[in-house]
Amino acid sequence: MNKSEISITIEQNSTPTLLLDLLSLFKGLVLVFNVLPVLAGFMLALHFTNATLTESWELFLLTIIGSTLVMGGALVLNNWYDVDIDSVMDRTKKRPTVTGHIPLNVVLILGIALSIFGLILLLFTTVEATIYALIGWFTYVVLYTMWSKRRYTLNTVIGSVSGAVTPLIGWTAIDSGFHLVPIVLFLLLFIWQMPHTFAIAMKKCNEYSAAGVAMLPVVHGFEMTKRQMFVYTICLLPLPFYLASLGTVFIVLATLLNIGWVIVSIRGFFTKNDLKWAHVNFLYSVNYIMIIFLMMVVVTL
Repeated sequence: MNKSEISITIEQNSTPTLLLDLLSLFKGLVLVFNVLPVLAGFMLALHFTNATLTESWELFLLTIIGSTLVMGGALVLNNWYDVDIDSVMDRTKKRPTVTGHIPLNVVLILGIALSIFGLILLLFTTVEATIYALIGWFTYVVLYTMWSKRRYTLNTVIGSVSGAVTPLIGWTAIDSGFHLVPIVLFLLLFIWQMPHTFAIAMKKCNEYSAAGVAMLPVVHGFEMTKRQMFVYTICLLPLPFYLASLGTVFIVLATLLNIGWVIVSIRGFFTKNDLKWAHVNFLYSVNYIMIIFLMMVVVTL
């Protein structure tokens, strides 16, 4: 193989495929982790109303597809608006909005179209589910992305609301949201997102600082961030006991996970390597939420 052939091969291998670009545009893993609570909320609502998935499969498809499109649209619009920030941060430099593989006007139209189509599909479930989806979309796109992200450290609190409404979308497609279970699920996700996001912000503190994003570690430092992370993990401790109807096994496992996270948080006050500790915290938070919501789904089967 001559030099020109080697050069062509390298260029072909380094050229991102459309699939990879789309996965990056939709923030694939983020989207999956947002759909999982919708699924859990739906399955729990079936469980508590003594309904079955067999008789509700059309409603299930409308809920999952509609909510996925709305959340996907919100994530796409976030990429469209944040292209200037993404071009500065190392972890986002390869997004198609930055590389130009997908034109920004196409990204904008795609984000709006997906959002509208998703909301229309959800209207065929219940108005309440649609309202919660719209609240999540508006909070993430307007209040978080366009308003608070670059200005205030409270951006994390605001952004957490958008993620916390996801189980309410699933639940209210079946039953009213005025029930203890969906309220606790909202609180669980809201509180979880705080230490989870702070861990990411610590890991990427220099990048956020360079991009001018007002994350807590950038503005107030690591010690303040670690104190807040500890407080939020403590706040998770009582929540499993409000879900006693899910069974003793769930309560025990969820409580053990909570205690484990508190221990990880306490270790942050004594660590000599903040970035390594933040990475451990991040990994724990990802596995924590996945296990919690998968357990909820298993309980309903």
